[in-house]
Amino acid sequence: MDRIGGVTESGNEELGFTIVQNEVFREDQVTAMSIPGSRNTSPSSRPGSRNTSPSSRAGSRNTSPSRQKVVKTKPRGFDEETVATFGKSVHPDVQMEDNIWAMLPEDLLNEILARVPPFMIFRLRSVCKRWNSILQDSSFLKFHSQVPSHGPCLLTFSKNPQTLQCSVFSLPLKTWYKIPFTFLPQWAFWLVGSSGGLVCFSGLDGLTFKTLVCNPLTQAWRTLPSMHYNQQRQLIMVVDRTDRSFKVIATSDIYGDKTLPTEVYDSKLNTWSVHQIMPAVNLCSSKMAFCDSRLYLETLSPLGLMMYRLDTGYWEHLPAKFPRSLLDGYLVAGTQKRLFLVGRIGLYSTLQSMRIWELDHAKIVWVEISRMPPKYFRALLRLSAERFECFGQDNLICFTSWNQGKGLLFDVDKKVWSWIAGCALQSYNSQVCFYEPRFDVSIY
Repeated sequence: MDRIGGVTESGNEELGFTIVQNEVFREDQVTAMSIPGSRNTSPSSRPGSRNTSPSSRAGSRNTSPSRQKVVKTKPRGFDEETVATFGKSVHPDVQMEDNIWAMLPEDLLNEILARVPPFMIFRLRSVCKRWNSILQDSSFLKFHSQVPSHGPCLLTFSKNPQTLQCSVFSLPLKTWYKIPFTFLPQWAFWLVGSSGGLVCFSGLDGLTFKTLVCNPLTQAWRTLPSMHYNQQRQLIMVVDRTDRSFKVIATSDIYGDKTLPTEVYDSKLNTWSVHQIMPAVNLCSSKMAFCDSRLYLETLSPLGLMMYRLDTGYWEHLPAKFPRSLLDGYLVAGTQKRLFLVGRIGLYSTLQSMRIWELDHAKIVWVEISRMPPKYFRALLRLSAERFECFGQDNLICFTSWNQGKGLLFDVDKKVWSWIAGCALQSYNSQVCFYEPRFDVSIY
């Protein structure tokens, strides 16, 4: 376990990340590779002969293709195996001339650092004062905004009266990182969600319902203004990458004997606007999905979906009937207009299965696109009544079970299932969502 950051001589704790490796490299098999079509006629292959070639002398290494090692490694928590081939000798470190590298142009340095994985930037900040202040450098943030995204991550958040824990699992690096979230106020208890590098929390500060947004990498945060009808209700946050702004949608809810209207917060205006009250429906679940500027909720009466258009501010009903024998369903947003329904089918535990449907927007019907293999289903949900959570981003769907302490990831496009294991998923009260690490996203 490595600690990125530390404690300064003055006693102040530097911003840091703890890396928890999720991989255990194990040399299962070492085989000798031979060149196809060739025959080994070296003296070492003859019975009773002794290899007197220079490569056999003490202190030397045979780096010929016939002596390459193939090491099979299997990361803990994943089914896939990766093969690492070591065929070249390790060269000693090249002495770098300080006077040459110190003259590296500023724009070239920023472009190089912008391509470093976000979680590694904090390790580089201890190199010098110049790199320590890089997160506030506008030129670095400009280059960072132009490079491809690091890739999807899973953010887990759990809080109790004693401790607050937050970890991020990088899917590209297959590694857990512990993030210090001590900068958050005590009332930030519920993880609303994440979008475009920002994370939204809500909670009760005494009797007052509050909402905040933050950037976990820069640890910048702010509390949003109070809603017009400031009562606790379901929220969802969406980031607009084109104009670098974000919105928070508070759905209609019932408080006492009064129905609360839908409210939308716009970061460009820094205010909440009141919109239409959602028509009287019997909601099937409080889980929501947002895709293509539309917000979707499941309803039992009338049966189907309620859709809120962010551009017009109005609700409408979609008569998309649910599949038969659906026990529990989750709406999951995919890329562009893709909307998925994930749920269990079957009245008896021995006949249950997990299936995934996609909404046909033209016919307004659910079309089955995939089923969870039985071995994964039995490992994820050992009991028929066991609860699970499901969420998605960019055609990736993640399943978590309260009692298993692990997650299952499904790539809709590649049709690939893989396990995600780690201590961050073992807490029964963990709140999980997808997260995209970005330095350049602003909380304003």
